[in-house]
Amino acid sequence: MSRPYDEMLNGGTLPRSAPGDLHEKICARLHQEMAASVAGLATARLLPPRSEVQLSRTTRLCPDLALVAAATGKLFLAVEVISREDHRADTVIKKEIYEQHRVPRLWMVDPRYDNVEVYHGMEFGLKLNGIFAGREVLSEKLVPQFRMTVAEIFAIAGHAVNALEKI
Repeated sequence: MSRPYDEMLNGGTLPRSAPGDLHEKICARLHQEMAASVAGLATARLLPPRSEVQLSRTTRLCPDLALVAAATGKLFLAVEVISREDHRADTVIKKEIYEQHRVPRLWMVDPRYDNVEVYHGMEFGLKLNGIFAGREVLSEKLVPQFRMTVAEIFAIAGHAVNALEKI
């Protein structure tokens, strides 16, 4: 069972609610696939779900999935599974912090719409690289073994695979 936790953003505390069951199932599915994909990579290390990642002296975040460079421990890919009740913290506040700290990749996995927004770090901030849904394949060229359709991410008992099915 999940518990509430805190993140530190620019020296202030951001209390987070305990993730719900759907959130945890999505997180577990992503971790399972990513773990298999990075198993043979010497360059990357997958941290346990919501491991604390220090971006600066005053900022520590707990991404749902964090992939770090093996040599430096620096965050390479942050994945946030959006919670319906607590979405602003991920979609606005933490996204801005990832941008300020020039995180190379950010995925926003959104069960509200069954899609994944993929951002790439650029010279002047994060750039939306694409919004993926349905049978579109989510991949990362620096983790060549990872390939998963968005439908597979959301194919969990009791959860619609397509947002249109909810209407």
